[in-house]
Amino acid sequence: MAGKLASSPWIWKDGDFIRWEDANVHILSLAVQFAASVFEGVRCYETPRGPAVFRLHDHLRRLMTSSRTYRMQPDYTIDELVDATLATIRRNELTSCYIRPMVLRGYGSSSMHPEHSPIETYIPVWPWGAYLGEEALERGVDVCVSSWNRPRPNTIPSGAKSSGNYMLSTLMVTEASRHGYAEAIGLGPGGLVSEGSGQNLFLVVDGEVVTPILDGTSLSGITRHTVLKIAEELGYTVREQLVSREMLYGADEMFFTGTASEVTPIRSVDALKVGEGRRGPVTEAIQGRYLELAKGEGPDPWGWVTYL
Repeated sequence: MAGKLASSPWIWKDGDFIRWEDANVHILSLAVQFAASVFEGVRCYETPRGPAVFRLHDHLRRLMTSSRTYRMQPDYTIDELVDATLATIRRNELTSCYIRPMVLRGYGSSSMHPEHSPIETYIPVWPWGAYLGEEALERGVDVCVSSWNRPRPNTIPSGAKSSGNYMLSTLMVTEASRHGYAEAIGLGPGGLVSEGSGQNLFLVVDGEVVTPILDGTSLSGITRHTVLKIAEELGYTVREQLVSREMLYGADEMFFTGTASEVTPIRSVDALKVGEGRRGPVTEAIQGRYLELAKGEGPDPWGWVTYL
């Protein structure tokens, strides 16, 4: 599971490199006071051709969409941020790492008026292994359905990857951990399955791959999109549909998807075993193809891998 954060010497900030320990924001910045911050999580993998970032353009495109949603779009193009990301990895001499591009409102006013606070853009990178632990990718994790619901559409932009949204995620994870679970699944306001604390969710039912529709309560995950493509490539029938809570208890297999979580099997929900209680064959096939693709070890028909 995620532990103490590693560090690296340099962080990119608005066109310059600053030391890791100098990447500070004021206590009265809008980001600290009112969570005026959007971000992305991206992975760089060590590949046979050297370091490579998986779906970098897509992540940065979503960062820009999140920024526009919160009226804090930085004065950079996606291509400029791509170059800045690659330069930051090179500057830190990393062969694999986690990347956290961030756009936030700094200190300019103590009020909620965003136009009075400057827009700042950061790109930190650091070494980071499997989010839920290396063994979780094979053995799977135990999860629960959270007592905290995902917000109703048009109450907060769930499709924007904003820091404020993740306060709910911390409540979900804290609750799950206190009850002995590794992660949590959130329901939407209508009681249907939405997503995990920071992951999208997939079920395998009678050999078909099923995932909840994007109904305004969850993030349109880039790994979710990747897995949909992979599942089709592998010949599975894929369905995006409404998912009820009881479907979780009858699924043959289940797994989380996300940049940090990659493709993590779920072995139980609410202490009820999923299938055989271990990674199933469909999950294993999709996981294998995902990691092969991300690590540059197999064909990349979609051009998703950006080499340094």
